[in-house]
Amino acid sequence: MKKVKNTGAVICMLLLAACQKDARVAEQTNELTSTAARNTSASASLNENTSGYVYTLNNQVSGNKVMVYNRGTNGNLSFDAAYATGGNGSGGGLGNQDAINLGDDDILLAVNAGSNSISSLQVNSGSLSWKSTVSSGGMRPVSITRYQDKVFVLNAGGDGNISGFTLNNDGTLTAIPNSTKPLSAAGVAPAEIAFINEGKVVVVTERASNKIISYTVNEMGMPQMMHSLISVNPTPFGFAVGNNGNIFVSEAVGGAAGASTLSSYHIGFDGAISLVDGPVGANQSAACWVVITNNGKYAYTTNTANNNLSTFGINNAGAINVNTAIAGITQAGPIDAALTGNSKFLYVLNGGSHSISAFAVANDGGLTSIQTSTGLPVGANGLAAK
Repeated sequence: MKKVKNTGAVICMLLLAACQKDARVAEQTNELTSTAARNTSASASLNENTSGYVYTLNNQVSGNKVMVYNRGTNGNLSFDAAYATGGNGSGGGLGNQDAINLGDDDILLAVNAGSNSISSLQVNSGSLSWKSTVSSGGMRPVSITRYQDKVFVLNAGGDGNISGFTLNNDGTLTAIPNSTKPLSAAGVAPAEIAFINEGKVVVVTERASNKIISYTVNEMGMPQMMHSLISVNPTPFGFAVGNNGNIFVSEAVGGAAGASTLSSYHIGFDGAISLVDGPVGANQSAACWVVITNNGKYAYTTNTANNNLSTFGINNAGAINVNTAIAGITQAGPIDAALTGNSKFLYVLNGGSHSISAFAVANDGGLTSIQTSTGLPVGANGLAAK
């Protein structure tokens, strides 16, 4: 793989663009319904009982929609329906993690990167009903997080910022006054935002500045003090929140071949950030997205340049060790990933092949490939499972 300089351009986005260069965007969008219908027919015999659902955004400029897939008891997916968010997508890669967020109360939150807005929808089994669409408080929202009735969005466009909202009892969103705050600088190419420490802190990764930043958040939902730390390896990208105030961050190292790593950092209740362990590498390239099993024992990275997944063993103290360097083979350009609530199934959105790879997860963290669902539009983004 050709080494790409880390000049603020995101290696995972560049790789994804290369994977998509021969895609026929308009034709695939027009064929989505018929392709999905064929997939549904082919998978119907595999999904004798629906035990859950998987959600992704089509992220189309003509109108953003949440695509819903039925999940069978065996983990196989079949396309069900698509629901409008009330905003527009970008039509291409966002260089992000967590474009959608699904709460335990079945409220789904989504970013509309093409119309500078975010949306809330009520989930009722496989069907969704629109609740609200509001301004994101900035430009090009790419990541969204929630703790109870507080919601924060990360805006990557313009100078970049974070902005807060209240999730009301009826599922609608209301902007929190004076909650919009800057990132560490302009042009830092942020990737993800997430709550940690019982909603008292939000954390953001900045790829171009090689920084992890945090803001403490008061009871009114207003950000207070910012902290920052230079990541132990360049290009901190996606991350997953673990136990005891720890986060696990993928570091793409500017796309250097075989150089990607996973590191853990501790976030204090005061927002202070410190390195716990890492960098730990699996000799893979462009590791950009991270998810953790619900028992906190295993972390998975999607390696965009290698079309595979790596597994890392982790513990409550934040220690990391390589479990399996190549734990599963995906289709082209794996990006977002999501685990079901019981961590029995792992799903990976493949941005280069416009598909979703499904894996069964063993008790020891091992992965077994079970299905590939095709027919997604170019630019699909975000993944959630239940």
